[in-house]
Amino acid sequence: MGRQGHSRVILRAENLTKHYGEFRALRGVTLGVSTGEFVSIIGPNGAGKSTLINLLTGLARPTSGTVRFKDRDIGGIGPVKLAKLGMARSFQLVQIFPDLTVLETLQAAVAARLGRGRRIFASLTGDREIQDGALEVAELFGLGVRRHALARELPQGDKKLLDVASAFALRPEIILLDEPTSGVSTADKTRIMEILVRAAKTIGLRAIIQVEHDMDIVFGYSDRIIALHQGAVLADAAPSDIQADRRLVDMVVGRRH
Repeated sequence: MGRQGHSRVILRAENLTKHYGEFRALRGVTLGVSTGEFVSIIGPNGAGKSTLINLLTGLARPTSGTVRFKDRDIGGIGPVKLAKLGMARSFQLVQIFPDLTVLETLQAAVAARLGRGRRIFASLTGDREIQDGALEVAELFGLGVRRHALARELPQGDKKLLDVASAFALRPEIILLDEPTSGVSTADKTRIMEILVRAAKTIGLRAIIQVEHDMDIVFGYSDRIIALHQGAVLADAAPSDIQADRRLVDMVVGRRH
């Protein structure tokens, strides 16, 4: 991605709070993501990362505050309508549909993008547009040679790649990745990040947001880092500024998975 100077803010959260009964998961979170940015959200367990992601992707409504994507309020809009607007989130589809092949998994995502979701479990091979779209994404992510392999039989690194590729198959303008490199080797982490950054440029993705625990990945690929702690934004700065504050890093990294 890379910094784009005074780029237009494409996603903005204003003074978000989220209460679950007496528990305040988020407290006055404000942030913006501009065109061309790769933004990482970090924080210890319980910092509010999952809650923030659910609000940013319209899965939940904030108790107060607003989330606007392309100047439209998306609070509680849900993933289907959000994808049509141009934002996608990576879900662990391999876990949900383990008996689909790589190609079938990507075909399901392409079918959803084209409004043919009802055909997900019918034969999609006869639909040339779906077939071509799925193959294109498979090749983009280096999964073409494994396209007929069952998703559950893939090595862990390729399972992660397939999850990311499924979100890319929706052809979003902005994508949100939930720990795209968790549970894989260091070599696979770098491979996954290099592939997704290259794919983002190829399809003209406007912004990437990721939640990630691996600090080497966070510092190596982010344009900006948002650090959460106890439901509030502790820091929102360039990687070099975050990295220079050892106390801050220790506070927000917390216990790793």
